[in-house]
Amino acid sequence: MTPPKPSSHNLFILGLRSVVFFAFQVVTLFVFAPLVLLSFPFSYSIRYSIASAWAKLVIKGLRVICHLDFQVTGAENIKGNGIIFCKHQSAWETFALQVIFPEQCWVLKRELLWIPLFGWALALTQPIAIDRSKKSKSFKQIIKQGTERLKSGRWVVIFPEGTRTAPGEKRKYLVGGALLAEKSGYPVIPVAHNAGSYWRKKAFIKYPGTIQVKIGEMIDSKSISARELNQQAENWIEGQMEGMSE
Repeated sequence: MTPPKPSSHNLFILGLRSVVFFAFQVVTLFVFAPLVLLSFPFSYSIRYSIASAWAKLVIKGLRVICHLDFQVTGAENIKGNGIIFCKHQSAWETFALQVIFPEQCWVLKRELLWIPLFGWALALTQPIAIDRSKKSKSFKQIIKQGTERLKSGRWVVIFPEGTRTAPGEKRKYLVGGALLAEKSGYPVIPVAHNAGSYWRKKAFIKYPGTIQVKIGEMIDSKSISARELNQQAENWIEGQMEGMSE
């Protein structure tokens, strides 16, 4: 659901809150990123716990500063580990998934690892960093590294549309995540949400409210093809999005 258009006074308040939140993000990043880098000699779990602590703190800051919270439906479907197919509307879900799901890694564009401090710390969480201009190579990398991560007990987060989409928009679901499921034998769990209505794509203002997150039942990858799995996940996610945009 899209927040109502704010008055000029409310827009000033929203802007002020968003500035404070941005400052909070930056300050805490400069605390946690060096801690992640300093944890390099230790185990992956320790590095991940520090990195995810920052994400969880950001979500708390968002609730306190910007009055933006979230509500989850279907958390009982989170079992074992598998591949998360998540709608990508905002920067919000990159933080929130670390609150909702256990230990995980992400399929992301490799350019993110080039960002000073943030990218260096991100690299230590062992993401699957792909070159999106080389699709065939990227799919092979997702299957190989994704299977390794899954076998280690982690969830693998994939945004099947490949990039953020504004509310009401839809992109073709790429097959890389479904191929990983087919080849690895791990299930897919679909996730829909309407974060883009509150923390919009490439927007600075964060609107108050409650983001709705819906988690579907796991889709068994052993009984259907990658193409069928991809279509089933897409149908479920987009069906939920229609309900949340009313």
